[in-house]
Amino acid sequence: MCADKALTHLDETGTARMVDVSGKAVTARSATAEGWVRMAPETLDLIVRGEAKKGDVLGTARIAGIMGAKRTHELIPLCHPLGLSKVSVDLEPVAAESAVRVTATAKVTGQTGVEMEALTAVGVACLTVYDMVKAVDRGIEITGIRLLEKSGGRSGSWHADDSGQDG
Repeated sequence: MCADKALTHLDETGTARMVDVSGKAVTARSATAEGWVRMAPETLDLIVRGEAKKGDVLGTARIAGIMGAKRTHELIPLCHPLGLSKVSVDLEPVAAESAVRVTATAKVTGQTGVEMEALTAVGVACLTVYDMVKAVDRGIEITGIRLLEKSGGRSGSWHADDSGQDG
């Protein structure tokens, strides 16, 4: 984080507050996030074959992620409720990593961004994958949840630099 950026959720006395966005311009905004669910190769194979006892792991996780994005303001204190125009959640089995890569994109036309909605969608989808196969693999690891890119608003576009540094 840059030292010259103030935390907008704190007032001059350090008290937490919801940011007043009423003076901000209404613009098209979007954000994309990712996360990984790492597991034993046999567990990934079970998911890909569609043989998990709880049902369609990837389909259920997709729906859960979308539902999570829509409820972000109920889960994360001080987030604004948003009328999302789009939420997409994609789950890609990656055999070489013995993992499922989860990506989510959220879009809105409004006065505040949708980074938290994209991140929440990824987190909820990852947790759902875990929940649906934890009985066969307690060693599952959820990792790498991060923002990949955002656009819109006063600060414009931002893209993660794959070297691990913000870019």
